[in-house]
Amino acid sequence: MQQTVLEFQTRGRGLTEITREVADFVADSGTSQGLCHVFIRHTSASLFINENADLDVQRDLETFLGDLVPDGDPRYVHTAEGPDDMPAHVRTLLTHSDLTIPITDGRLALGTWQGIFLWEHRHRAHHRKVIVTLQS
Repeated sequence: MQQTVLEFQTRGRGLTEITREVADFVADSGTSQGLCHVFIRHTSASLFINENADLDVQRDLETFLGDLVPDGDPRYVHTAEGPDDMPAHVRTLLTHSDLTIPITDGRLALGTWQGIFLWEHRHRAHHRKVIVTLQS
């Protein structure tokens, strides 16, 4: 088993593709077959796999989640860090804190248009840590 912590600086709410960094760790590990587990250590950001070819997909996902979980909803009591505080936690609940991806022939077994994304749910920039664990 091998493990590393990858660190990313987000620019605020939105998506950051992290496929290359995860794939590089897998390639450098020498693991030919197994599983790659990716876990984010935060409660107001998440991970997901989706299309990485068309930026409109990213914009549409953010629009959808924004409509589903709007900032400043008066029902929320937890607003310690502003009107996007509790919505960020709800967004994380509705998405993923971890992913598991097969490793085949020394590479992530992602589909042609699939990428791994870190989804920042807060408006301001944050430093995010992602733990990547490989099992062969």
